[in-house]
Amino acid sequence: MRNATTALVLFSGGQDSATCLAWACARFDHVETLGIAYGQRHEVELACRKNVLAAFRTQFPDWGAKLGQDHCLDASVLLDIGETALTSDAEITMGENGLPTTFVPGRNILFFTLGGALAYRRSIMHIVAGVCETDYSGYPDCRDETVKAMQQTLRLGMDTDVTLHTPLMWIDKAATWSLAEELGGQDLIDLICEETHTCYVGDRSVRHDWGYGCGTCPACELRAEGYAKYRVGA
Repeated sequence: MRNATTALVLFSGGQDSATCLAWACARFDHVETLGIAYGQRHEVELACRKNVLAAFRTQFPDWGAKLGQDHCLDASVLLDIGETALTSDAEITMGENGLPTTFVPGRNILFFTLGGALAYRRSIMHIVAGVCETDYSGYPDCRDETVKAMQQTLRLGMDTDVTLHTPLMWIDKAATWSLAEELGGQDLIDLICEETHTCYVGDRSVRHDWGYGCGTCPACELRAEGYAKYRVGA
């Protein structure tokens, strides 16, 4: 039997997925998490996942009571396809195809496929992901159209009523900060700043108001700008 009150969150250890984890815990009775190791340059995010999950259990007991098994899958096959600026020390620039060199072809498509297969085996009907079409780097696999197509593919291919949820799809980074505050107050904001990791180069040597990061990569710039805008409106 499929469980309509259970969700699987694609949880990287970054700000967006941590916000989505809180969103899922506020809506579902049982929440499991999935991290994916694909040779990412910022692999420190995988270590951060554990700290965030532990903090959810201790600082937010109502959410912690809903948290179930944490899964981690290996998708390092993406490295065999070819290097990108997100899987190597290559320079982060705009490519000739109009996409940033941090774009990993097929990454999110593979993530949704792995998440869908795991959800099927765990009798889970809902998958939550932090992809966004408003504040993003132009990745085509973050678009709402792509997510809807993946949902239909998973439903047809596994003959199941799985639903993909993307609570951040139509909001910018400032609104993502606001959503986190709405869900968990200042405690969640502080947790996101201290424990999550979003910097593309994996730098945790400098602590900014908005969290750790190099401060200059596209992910850090977007996060910093969103935080500043959020604080002005707070």
